Amino acid sequence: MIRKKIALILIFFLAGCTLRNKINNPQDAVFSKHAPTVFKVLLETGKGDILIEVTRQWSPNGADRFYNLVRQGYYNNMAVFRVRAGVWVQFGIAASPKVAQVWRYKTIPDDPRTQSNVRGTVDYAFKDPDGRSTQVFINLRDNSAAHDTIPFVPFGKVIQGMAVADALYAGYGEKSGGGIRAGKQDDVFAGGNKYLRYNFPLLDYIKRARVVSR
Repeated sequence: MIRKKIALILIFFLAGCTLRNKINNPQDAVFSKHAPTVFKVLLETGKGDILIEVTRQWSPNGADRFYNLVRQGYYNNMAVFRVRAGVWVQFGIAASPKVAQVWRYKTIPDDPRTQSNVRGTVDYAFKDPDGRSTQVFINLRDNSAAHDTIPFVPFGKVIQGMAVADALYAGYGEKSGGGIRAGKQDDVFAGGNKYLRYNFPLLDYIKRARVVSR
């Protein structure tokens, strides 16, 4: 019995090590998989659950990146660090500075936009052309007038839990996200959750993100 317990502990430990090794290596083949045509991702936050339905046809590169990062645990234990009340909420800088910096410049090519940035749509944030990496935002209102001209490209939509997204802590505004544009986030990348928890203790967190069948 004791040997079985030790064996189980060892299996879980090795599985955890393998997961960490993969998330530290963007070149691993697991990050090159094509996402299903349609899939759902559940974000379990401290305020409740948000269910996102992703449609690969809307943004193939964006959907593939999101699918593979979620499956490898990238979005677990992650701060929703940049919130403009009633406009959008943003997350996507890893809890661990090591992981965050490994992925910071691992970008994907732009996709042509096929959907408007209406309330509930989910896009990758970016600063430069072909600059999407890991940061995601949820539109809390119809932002098509501004975002459709930039080209922010929706790859999914919240189908349950918009009230949760609306309730995520917005008191810090842009301050906790490095300013108006994403190019001023060095402190967040260097310090990860430790930096955010110390300087912005009221932020909400995604406890777990996972692909679900419901």
